[in-house]
Amino acid sequence: MSVPRHLTDAERLAWLRLIRTENIGPRTFAGLMQRFGTANAALDAIPALARKGGGAPRICSIADAEREFQALGRLGGRLIALGEADYPLALASADAPPPLLTVLGASDCLTRPMIGIVGARNASAAGRTFATRLAQELGETGLVIASGLARGIDTAAHQASLTTGTVAVLAGGLTRIYPAENESLLREIVATGGAAVSEMPLGWEPRARDFPRRNRIIAGLSRGVVVVEAALRSGSLITARLANEMGREVMAAPGSPLDPRCEGSNRLLRDGATLITSSEHVLEAIEPSLRWSQPSLDLFPLAEEAEPSAESGGEDAVRAQILDLLGPSPAHVDSIVRLSKAPARSVQLVLLELELAGRLERHAGGRVSLM
Repeated sequence: MSVPRHLTDAERLAWLRLIRTENIGPRTFAGLMQRFGTANAALDAIPALARKGGGAPRICSIADAEREFQALGRLGGRLIALGEADYPLALASADAPPPLLTVLGASDCLTRPMIGIVGARNASAAGRTFATRLAQELGETGLVIASGLARGIDTAAHQASLTTGTVAVLAGGLTRIYPAENESLLREIVATGGAAVSEMPLGWEPRARDFPRRNRIIAGLSRGVVVVEAALRSGSLITARLANEMGREVMAAPGSPLDPRCEGSNRLLRDGATLITSSEHVLEAIEPSLRWSQPSLDLFPLAEEAEPSAESGGEDAVRAQILDLLGPSPAHVDSIVRLSKAPARSVQLVLLELELAGRLERHAGGRVSLM
């Protein structure tokens, strides 16, 4: 088994600068690390790459990163890097995991197997009662309960697992709790051995589009996700879809066909989610995933040297050809490689340039489009 990495403070600061740089998300971070080997080398290369893509991103300064690093320390939190021993195993195995997590609370609960419990904010009394019972019983088996600190089902799941371990995943920064009414619950989670985690900057005010990102982390942390009451347009269904895409077990509790709060969760069951009415059903469903082993920690293997066709005299022609193949409709990267007849590494480089310039958007399933 590989030895977990441990970043020095200087390396952690460089990682923080890289992920806080404009237009860089987890996939771009990974691509830069694979190409350049270190965060400092990637930071040095960004201006030239972005110019070729037609833009100039704002690079996070050393001073800005130090301010966040120091403020997090004063709060009692810390940054955990992908590949470190206390980075959650399941999340490290997910697609495009956050390279850095800001964490407040006990990190040991992050290394234990987790189950996600999510559902309606305007949950019924019956839904809250079931979520409470489920979280209590699963917590007593040693599972940590992961949820999103929202009203309703999330709140019930967190409250029921305070003594056994719960993780609240935030859409905003650790100092921007949403909803504000759950600030006291978050303090209780941290005080009783649980944790709060976020991939966002410390003071980040959550926006509507940040909640699906939060849901992706809940799905990634969990060996399986249970949905207890969800309307047809519920964010819980986004969590379930993401969990399914990651190969996690998706489970749902059946609800009344007359209750609109259960339309989404009942549809999950119709579409193949595992029906659960007890904690025993959940344990049976996730049992295979509890045998997961530690993934390879060589998370950013250095790429081979670039082919001359893309990084010498022919690079402009290759770039123009790839731009012609891109458009506002998402296209699969493999299709772009095939149609362009360019080496895959050359295509990835052009996509990286465009992304750093703020001109490329990545979609699920390895698809990309121009913005």
